[in-house]
Amino acid sequence: MGLSMALSNALSGMTVGQKGLDLLSRNVANAGVPGYHRQSLTVIDTLGANSSYVRDGAITRAFDERLQHYYTQTLSESGFTAVRTSFLDRLQTAFGMPGQAGSLDTAFSSFQSALDAIATSPDSYAARAQAVSEAQSMAVTLNNLSDEVQTLRLETEGKIASSVSDLNQVLSSLEKLNLSLSDSSIDLNSRTSLLDQRDRLVSEVAQVLDVRVSYRNDGTVALMTRSGVGLLDVRASKLEFEGVGTISATSQFSGDSSENGVGTLKLWTSAGVVIDVVQQNMLRSGELAGLIELRDKTLVEAQDQLDEIAAGLALAMSSVKVPSAEVTVGAAAGFEIDLATLGSRGDDFTLDYIAGGISRSLRVVNTTETVDYTDANGVRVVGADLSDPAASAMALQAVLGGAFTVSNPAGTTLRFVDDGAANTSDVKGLVGRATATATQDGTLALPLFLDNGSPYTGALEGISQKRGFAARIQVNPAVLADSALMVKFRPEGSLGEADRAEFLVEQLQNMRFVAGKKSTSGGASFRLSGTVSDLITQTINYQGSVAAAAQGAHETQTLKMETVTQRMDAEYGVDVDEEMARLMELQNAFAANARVVSIVQELLDMLMRV
Repeated sequence: MGLSMALSNALSGMTVGQKGLDLLSRNVANAGVPGYHRQSLTVIDTLGANSSYVRDGAITRAFDERLQHYYTQTLSESGFTAVRTSFLDRLQTAFGMPGQAGSLDTAFSSFQSALDAIATSPDSYAARAQAVSEAQSMAVTLNNLSDEVQTLRLETEGKIASSVSDLNQVLSSLEKLNLSLSDSSIDLNSRTSLLDQRDRLVSEVAQVLDVRVSYRNDGTVALMTRSGVGLLDVRASKLEFEGVGTISATSQFSGDSSENGVGTLKLWTSAGVVIDVVQQNMLRSGELAGLIELRDKTLVEAQDQLDEIAAGLALAMSSVKVPSAEVTVGAAAGFEIDLATLGSRGDDFTLDYIAGGISRSLRVVNTTETVDYTDANGVRVVGADLSDPAASAMALQAVLGGAFTVSNPAGTTLRFVDDGAANTSDVKGLVGRATATATQDGTLALPLFLDNGSPYTGALEGISQKRGFAARIQVNPAVLADSALMVKFRPEGSLGEADRAEFLVEQLQNMRFVAGKKSTSGGASFRLSGTVSDLITQTINYQGSVAAAAQGAHETQTLKMETVTQRMDAEYGVDVDEEMARLMELQNAFAANARVVSIVQELLDMLMRV
């Protein structure tokens, strides 16, 4: 090997070493920078005519596509659990811990104790005033909880709007980045920096949406949701959110735009197709999916439960039992009831019967709406316009079938009898429930709680009166003005009579309720049943368990996120110790090549002197 060849080999080694040092310094400078992927230089051994030498190859960037896919999925799941945990923890705090001052169950216990005190001392002004005060506190507690739920729902709308704005900017940046990466003339250093930026932007998208990423050979990416809708290819899609400004308990999601009461989220694809993201159930995880689930399901469910409690509280105070009369028609036996006593929409009666050897119950609600469902206790609930007894008889005959006879023998009477001698059916009982609307009409029931000044009957016409009732419940102004109404159920009554107070206490302790149909937005997966106290206990326990489950899921996801992050740090991160060891190797190699150059220089000088 000649001197010129030795000099050339040494210089090539020094050139490669210099590039290695440049790359090493870049790695060390970016150690700890989020999203930076370690870079390395490929060194190629090359055989020459009379010797071998080295030359630099491509700059490679640490990247594992399978690991990146897993990281992206984990980010979306973490975004989903994090936003749910944050909101549900605040909701649980609003409900309060059982027995804690200011909690729902504490307010109810105080009200119940105050009623007990009136039953013991009905002529005590202090006892009556305390009971009215506790009733007011109970109503305000329900109002405040309902306001908190709707505030949280409105906050989700605000977060959806800001997330959509940020997401559109990120998708637009990714679109521009793809154009830069597709340019083959771009230098290697710039390309690796752009690839780091690409992965950071994809991570930002994954935090908000559940995305599937396709990595192409030229470094560009294509994004689509896991439900299969494209977000980015050549051009980026655009999300559009139109909020409603205000949200109340009656504001719920509906696929019918004329009935929808919440903000709409639409996706405009690059092909010009418009998709309703919520209606099409596009999102499975990510912050947006968590916010939408909170707004349309989880928080709606909490409101439904508050409304059930408010409705039970009002009806326990104002419900009047309407008895029926036994009747026989030939060999057939049964009961009949006067529908005139069930004049308010929402009043009802329950028929207990045996058919085919099986005991059943049918609750008939006074309404013009179409109602037919089974409640949480297995009781079939149907609607009938009880202001038209003849039509009601025909409708209920169709419901019960030929083993019974339903008729309107006269006036407002509705009669139910079995099949007599055939003995395949039996009518076991019939009892009605009406709503007291006056404070001193001679009935022990008291309309203590009103719906914005009107009696609460549970009417189903239009939007159910129950929906949002917790936000509207208030103590009857007449009772606030005169606490004697807690005792006097007729004008000439005495303050020493405990009948009404005892009746209210018994109603509160024994009257049972059951939640109706599920929410139109898919909420109320857990339906309450029992006394008012049971409803409150079940609600607090359920909301606590939901918050705990969300917290547990988030902790699990956080651990999973930490694990995958550690793995990525090991795969992509810069180990400064390793880089320093590499620095020593490069320095030694550089020194060796420099020594060769020096020796060649000395030899050439000697030759020149010959």
